[in-house]
Amino acid sequence: MNVITCMLKGARGPHRGQLTAVASEFVQFGGWMLAQVRDDTKALRLLTDALELADEIGDGALAAQALNFKGYIARQQGRPQGIARWFAAAADAPGAHPAQRLGDILQSAAGWAELGETDRALRMVERAERLTDIAARVPPPDTAYWLTPEFNRLNLGLATLALGRYDQAADHLSAGLRGLPENLQGAAWSGEHREALRKAEAAR
Repeated sequence: MNVITCMLKGARGPHRGQLTAVASEFVQFGGWMLAQVRDDTKALRLLTDALELADEIGDGALAAQALNFKGYIARQQGRPQGIARWFAAAADAPGAHPAQRLGDILQSAAGWAELGETDRALRMVERAERLTDIAARVPPPDTAYWLTPEFNRLNLGLATLALGRYDQAADHLSAGLRGLPENLQGAAWSGEHREALRKAEAAR
């Protein structure tokens, strides 16, 4: 990440935009990795930098993903206001991919539900459902390759759990976890989804 951003400072010419995209993705991934070890302050700083780089070249998919990761950090911190705000911002980012919008709307809905704004959360789930077919027809961007229809079942599971729809949440979370590629089945970040599944099943 440091090498790429250093290169970018001196970059000129017709390929600078492409290098900026690479730098944004590297910086964003650095923020994600720091979030995994809960160095949230540094992670958020890198995600802000990644967002600015994405905006410099007008890359909506990269911008949306940086905002999404800010929402993820808010969820790890147990801050529903941040969950609602950052995922909503990601969903509405100009140029975001339909699969990103779908997942971000659902995760924002979970935040609103946790805040007691049930009607608003339900409207967002309905909005997400209208995007489902569109998102499934268009391959996700390379920078967010994991956003398959199966993966977004996890996001739908989080939303329905926050809304108290425990049967639906358990079904969506189970399907989403089963749909993860084999190399991601035991990923540390999926722990929150397994815990959410346990809560949904216990509350049925």
